Amino acid sequence: MTIVSPTLPPQAATAPPPGVRAWYVLGALCFVYVLNFLDRQLLSILAKPIQDDLGVTDGQLGLISGLYFALFYCFISIPVAWLADRANRVRVLSIACALWSVATVACGFSATYPQLVMARMAVGVGEAGGVPPSYAIITDYFAPGRRGMALGLFNLGPPLGQALGVAFGASITAAYSWRSAFQVLGLFGVAAALIIWLTIREPRRGGLDLAPPGTLAAPRQATAGFVETIAMFFRRPALLLLSLACGATQFVTYAVMNFTVLFLMREKGMTLQEVALYYALLIGIGISIGMAVSGRLVDRHAGRSKQAYALVPALGLAGAVPFFVAFIWAPGWQLALLFLIGPTILNYFFLSPAVTLVQEEVRPNQRVMSGALLLLVMNLIGLGFGPTYLGAASDFFRATHPGNSLQLAFYTLVPFYFLAIALFLVLARVLKGEANRTGDH
Repeated sequence: MTIVSPTLPPQAATAPPPGVRAWYVLGALCFVYVLNFLDRQLLSILAKPIQDDLGVTDGQLGLISGLYFALFYCFISIPVAWLADRANRVRVLSIACALWSVATVACGFSATYPQLVMARMAVGVGEAGGVPPSYAIITDYFAPGRRGMALGLFNLGPPLGQALGVAFGASITAAYSWRSAFQVLGLFGVAAALIIWLTIREPRRGGLDLAPPGTLAAPRQATAGFVETIAMFFRRPALLLLSLACGATQFVTYAVMNFTVLFLMREKGMTLQEVALYYALLIGIGISIGMAVSGRLVDRHAGRSKQAYALVPALGLAGAVPFFVAFIWAPGWQLALLFLIGPTILNYFFLSPAVTLVQEEVRPNQRVMSGALLLLVMNLIGLGFGPTYLGAASDFFRATHPGNSLQLAFYTLVPFYFLAIALFLVLARVLKGEANRTGDH
């Protein structure tokens, strides 16, 4: 009789434990993800000195960090993912990392707003090949029952990238200039691309997947078609609903992420040096807790009920709302940061469950493409329109409320929390229905 450890989900009890190589791969890919997100957020962290230097408005900042970047990032990710499902995923990731790093260096040499726009679009082209191949590589290094934990750890990349971006970007800018921050970061990225190329081995696709009953190993599958994978993804109600729910969530998180530093400095009285210390610590620790805890919760509960993939994010968002409103209201930056702890942790309960559900629900030869489709929908909605909307709203309120236009714009994000919660609750019902039809629990 098999004894299932009480600290592990049922699937993990018979899964081979990850070896040293798997942990090295996870750490290396997480490091690249840190650089990816550090680069993506550097523009928002350095918003005020860039505004002072290039004379751009909140609306223009929202466009360059939102819609302009997302259009290239989202749509280039689909052909890149199609290629990665057929080619060496490690090579695709390495080349993408090198491309976005060179483009980051170019951001530091931008003398005008149009030049900065072009450089950021080039960054989006490179970053499109970063995350989806990484999801699939990790899934093939970690067995079912351990993937929620592994992907949860991988998803520490955004909070660590944000925290390091705040500390690194603010410190370099205070000592030198915002241009130096982009240039130094780009050189680190080129070095990371070379390390990935030389030290990580491409794993066998689906090699650790659970075998069907009565067989000895997971079967090899033919290459999945491009149109076939897209049709499969959008025909499945659970995957489509998951993407829309994540998009609504990221509408809030990306809008907040891209304007919080500017909000704290311009309307709450925080200095660049205080941002580099206190806000960096809050972001790094808070989002990391959210990612790790949500991944662990999914590993513990999804084996018994797939509804956990939807209920964990819904409960997190519901708990975040009162803290978010209090953060916006707070009269000073110290109290604002205290209230921001809640949303910083709870806003990010969605990502680890979402990524894990997609990777578990599709065939091994469709994982990169499916991960890219998830990112396409949620980033086009969240990254594309969240910062764009908030910047435009701030410009709108500035005419009548020049001293607190961002505060008023932040308040208008609250209804999007409730939209995301509603979508996750509908997803929970769909997952329950699917489980009842198939007999899964």
